Amino acid sequence: MASTPKPFAPFEWMIAWRYLRARRAEGGVSVMTWISLIGITLAVFALIATLAVRAGFRAEFVGTILGANAHVTIYNAGEVTQTGQIDRNIANYSDMAARIGAVAGVTRVAPLVRGQVMASLRQDNSGLDVYGIAASDLASLPKVVNPETGRGDIARFDQGIAIGSGVARALNAGIGDRIKLISPNGVRTAFGTSPRINAYEVVYIFNSGSFDIDGSRAYLPLADAQEFFNKEGVATELEVMVQAPEDIATLVPAIVTAAGDRALPWTWQERAGGFMRAISMQDNALFILLAILVLIATMNIISGLIMLVKNKGRDIGVLRTMGLTEGQVLRIFFIVGASIGTMGTLFGLLLGVLFSVNIEGIYQLVDLFMGQARTSLEQQGFIFPTAKLELGDVVAAVALSLGLSFIITIFPARKAARMNPVEALRYE
Repeated sequence: MASTPKPFAPFEWMIAWRYLRARRAEGGVSVMTWISLIGITLAVFALIATLAVRAGFRAEFVGTILGANAHVTIYNAGEVTQTGQIDRNIANYSDMAARIGAVAGVTRVAPLVRGQVMASLRQDNSGLDVYGIAASDLASLPKVVNPETGRGDIARFDQGIAIGSGVARALNAGIGDRIKLISPNGVRTAFGTSPRINAYEVVYIFNSGSFDIDGSRAYLPLADAQEFFNKEGVATELEVMVQAPEDIATLVPAIVTAAGDRALPWTWQERAGGFMRAISMQDNALFILLAILVLIATMNIISGLIMLVKNKGRDIGVLRTMGLTEGQVLRIFFIVGASIGTMGTLFGLLLGVLFSVNIEGIYQLVDLFMGQARTSLEQQGFIFPTAKLELGDVVAAVALSLGLSFIITIFPARKAARMNPVEALRYE
């Protein structure tokens, strides 16, 4: 008794391959099938490229937050003074910083004095968020102290003030200019508190890549900030950096325990939680929209295979009379459609990877045709992110395209398998 060939036997692949490479005049692959191949290629390319750019934007956004801001900020819950005011200053900030620095996973603890002031230079004014910080702690902020993007001499920080590039543009300030800082909480006198005005030399201008930070932030030496804001001997907060910012939630309990009972933590995830959720929602929406594009491209396989089945009706009838079962005919045409989907997916994957790897060159090419528009847009705070290929995104795009291609192929393949051989050969 003859054994039944196993599914996807070599002769099934051979027949499917003959149909794939047959010319149109021979009743082979139709123009619609070529259109579906190109459509799947472009759809997968668009999906992978978009996901890579979005991943790059997300990494750039998180990097900007983590590079110039604390991973977790420690505040004091405060105590009520004899005058009825709440004192939130941290008096023993050195000891507290030492205890927090001893926690496993913490890489840096910096005492800060923060305050808001009005900055003035000649006829220009701008509001500033001033950070009083030690020079050694400032030097550990990679987005701020960057020789490639910064101007001036950060080694002279103790002799002046460091301002963001946006602040410098607003004040028309350059290295060596002396800007005035005006604080309403100044010198206490018998007649009340009078505004305090001090002038500081601009010794460094930084560009962190964040429009909000560069346009509103300035750094003063810690001792100068304590004097200017009447915070002698105290800090207003502690800036804590950790080795794994993504796992900050697991470190917060240990940090709070080391800081003391009255410590109030505020993590970077809480600070930027709304932005991160918005980015995640946008990513999901883009994936769904581009998945629909992939679906439309794969549905063209149906049209191409239906035309192929119609042209190959006589061949199907001959194959059935030779003893091929419905399952074998179904698998032959399934291989044809699945091969088109697989080739389109692979071509799209290749284009997507090439686009992501060479996105900087593409930016430069577009900038060349647009007349150097990228530089002016970056100065206004717009981000041109690098593309970041993530394995999960690539696998999701490939799996989506292949899955849809295989499912769509089943319907015209079943039609070919159920064709009556007598009807197919009646008029031949």
